[in-house]
Formats: sequence, structure tokens, C-alpha cells
Amino acid sequence: MNKNIIFHIPFYADKNHLSGSNIRPYKMIEAFEKIGFNVDVVMGYGAERKTQIENIKKNIEQGVLYDFCYSESSTMPTLLTENNHLPKYPNLDFGFFKYLKSKNIKIGLFYRDIHWLFEQYKNNVSFLKRAISTYFYKYDLKKYVDLVDIIYLPSLKMKNYIPINQNLNFKELPPAIDEEIEYEKTENKELKLFYVGGMGELYQLDEFFKAVSSLDFVTVTVCTREDEWKNIKDRYSPYLNERVKIIHEGPSGYAPYLKESDIAVLFVKPIKYWDFAIPVKLFEYIKYSKPILSVEGSAVSNFVEKNDIGWVLPYSSYELKNLLIKFFEDKNEIEIKTRNTREIIPRNTWTARATKVKEDLSK
Repeated sequence: MNKNIIFHIPFYADKNHLSGSNIRPYKMIEAFEKIGFNVDVVMGYGAERKTQIENIKKNIEQGVLYDFCYSESSTMPTLLTENNHLPKYPNLDFGFFKYLKSKNIKIGLFYRDIHWLFEQYKNNVSFLKRAISTYFYKYDLKKYVDLVDIIYLPSLKMKNYIPINQNLNFKELPPAIDEEIEYEKTENKELKLFYVGGMGELYQLDEFFKAVSSLDFVTVTVCTREDEWKNIKDRYSPYLNERVKIIHEGPSGYAPYLKESDIAVLFVKPIKYWDFAIPVKLFEYIKYSKPILSVEGSAVSNFVEKNDIGWVLPYSSYELKNLLIKFFEDKNEIEIKTRNTREIIPRNTWTARATKVKEDLSK
């Protein structure tokens, strides 16, 4: 007989909008189901969540047992996730957590991001909106302290930035891999590199473009959103040539380029945000068994180094250029890192993440 859990997110997650915050909830729900749970979901706008919460409370009062509640935060404050961003349901979600606590049902919460503490948030949001949002972000943290048993983070380094002093139970729960892609060994005479992701303040690739532009044995495919590329293109234009291909595709469109590549790229400028942030694309690269170029001092480079699945360099075009020359002369090291990447896939699936939560919250 399957056991029951509650899956809670305080927002509407659109399956058709492929951002990390929308993908992850559905992957985790599916993973919990795969490991044998009936999952009662609280998700959507306030009115919908209210009905779902009432149904779960009725179940509990009628004797239904829930092993635990797993929740994921929004990138917005919990109370501001309505379409109009007004706190129409001020007691709904945390009132539900308080009720679960009164029934001795443990709560684990994945705290998605703390972008609101960094310069890019201050630079892009008006003072008034920022002041209001910051108040509600801090309110979330206060409620987590009072009500949540385990706070999961993309990487444990993130806890150093969270502005709360309590000795909370933090654990790491990074993104994961949906499924392994059948490995196809690449036989490229040249060296093929692939990058997918943003192009802007968070994702600065100047040193990467500078390094590859002068190497005639390197070809690069960069997949990014069309509007972001238009905004940044002039900055990188001195380094563009016929060996640099810019595409604007979703996962199915960029998959052939990623499959054909020798190395995947996360060689971005190490601003403070990257101390703890773990992008979903890291695990997309792993899914295709691609070793990864990363920059020292980041959560990504810690993961790469710990698992021996790529290279950690200073953010320097000189250092990168020398490494690529070495690889062109001898690809043996690429093959070793590729093999290591394949080997870590089973312990980095969504079902592995769900199993960890089960083990943590069932103790």
C-alpha cells in the first residue's frame, strides 16, 4: 500500500514555461510518485490552494496519514504570488504549515533563491517595490524558522548569505537529471564547445569568447534567448567569427549541438551570486555525459571538482586558451572526465533527490 505525502508550492507553475522554478516542482512530484508515494498537491493561485488545503485537512481529520510535507518556495515572497502581487491570502500557506505542525507532520522546504539580497535585484527593481518585497522575503524567513523542520538549498554555501541567525537544519538538494541520454562518443577533429543559458549581468562570458575567438581548431555553439542576445551582441562582436554559432532553441532544438560537443561550458565571471547558485544547465550537461569547463570559487566548480567531471580554472582567457590547446593535442583527459560524468548520473536523478527527502523527513 502506497504512503501519502503533501507537495506544496505557493504559486502557479506553468508546465509550458521551461524555467527552472517551473520545471522542478513537476519533476519532484513525478519522482515522489516513482518511489511509491501518493502525492496530494497544493499548487496554483490562492483560491485553488485554499480548496486543496481544505481537502487535505478533511483527509487528516478522517484519519488519512501523511508521512511528511515537502514544499518549494517561490522566487517571489509567498504572500505576493497572486497575479496582482497583492497579499490576498495572508494566512493561507503559513497557516497550513502551522496546522501540519500541530499534527506532527514534518515539513521540508526547498528555498529556491536569494536574488533579492544582491546587486542585480537592486539594479533592476524600483526602490519602493524592493522595499515592499524585502519586507515580505524576511517575513518568509521568520516563518520558516518557526515552522519548517528542514530547509533545503541548491548548495550549502547559500546558507552563509541567508540573513537569519537561528541554528536551522540546512541540507543540500541541488537540481537533478530527468533521465540519462544514451551516450554517443564524439569523434571530432576540431574541439567542439557548447554553452546554453543567459547572457547578461549574471552570465558574463567575455573571457570565454576572448579565448576561443583566436583558436582555429575550436568551434563554439552558444544557445541563448534571442532578446538577450540582441541586447548583448555588440559587447561580444569583436570575438565573433564563422566558428562561433549563436542559436535560439529550446531543449529539443539544442540537443543535437550538445550531443556533438566535446565539452560543455559554464565559464562565467565569478560574481558573488555564483558562490552558491547551482544552475539547472549544469545537470543538463551531465545528462548528456559532457564534462564541464568551470571557474574557480563557485558552487559549480565545487561540484565539478568534487565529482571530477571537468576543469576548474581562474576566470582568465589566457588560462582557458592554454587548456584548450592542450586538449586539441591530446583528448585523453576529455575522455576520462566524460566517463566520470556518466558514472555520477544515477546518484543525481530526480528520484535520487526525492529519496533523500524521504529519508530525511521520515526519521
